[in-house]
Amino acid sequence: MYFIGNYRNIKMEMLTDIQHQAMGYDRTATMFSPEGHLLQVEYAEKTVRLGSSSVGMVCSDGVFIIADKRIRDKLILEKSTNKIYEIDSHIIGSVAGIIADARVLIERAQILAQQNRITYDSPVEPELVIKEISNVKQQFTQYGGARPFGVSLMIAGLNEGKPELFTSDITGNYLSYRAHAIGENDDKIKERLREKYKGELSIKSGVNLVLEIFKEIKGKDFNIERFELVYIPKEKGKLERLEGENIKKL
Repeated sequence: MYFIGNYRNIKMEMLTDIQHQAMGYDRTATMFSPEGHLLQVEYAEKTVRLGSSSVGMVCSDGVFIIADKRIRDKLILEKSTNKIYEIDSHIIGSVAGIIADARVLIERAQILAQQNRITYDSPVEPELVIKEISNVKQQFTQYGGARPFGVSLMIAGLNEGKPELFTSDITGNYLSYRAHAIGENDDKIKERLREKYKGELSIKSGVNLVLEIFKEIKGKDFNIERFELVYIPKEKGKLERLEGENIKKL
């Protein structure tokens, strides 16, 4: 009986040590697990997928982002729930994840756009904005004492009249897209976009396509009042914003 009891105690101690060892890899953003993962980064990616959806698209006559605000509380003032932000008159951004984290990054992007106008007397390029934000996000996966930003950021804008769309992930990597989705159901939305997206789509046709995809995925939960649209036509070069039923007027 002594040996059986002693064996059980040793086994429990070994299991506890293994558990503590495994837990240690996710206590800092700078420690790799034996499998080569940064667990804090992967947790942050899961947070992004819990955020509300945003879809961006490059079209023949401009670029747009449409976002699900996912706000149902009647006591909240609608103007305070915007999910698409003005970075400059020709650049917009949308986020998925922790909005408080996103606000810090959006403000940094806005300051960068202002500094570029003051210094060079010209509008900033969308890629410079996403590159700067991505650098900041990467730093928070490299230094101890901080956690990664729990945000995926989508930037859309015009670069000398050419529409561009970029998305930055948790790690600080960024890519350019023709059409992309972040947030809830992003995999399903991107699958539909791969099937139906065409480069010659106009902003009007692109918005209709994205709303059809949202209808298909959300089913009975679809409500146009939950959406906001910001688009930048090539001709005007400045953003325009529509919300709820007003989107139908486009």
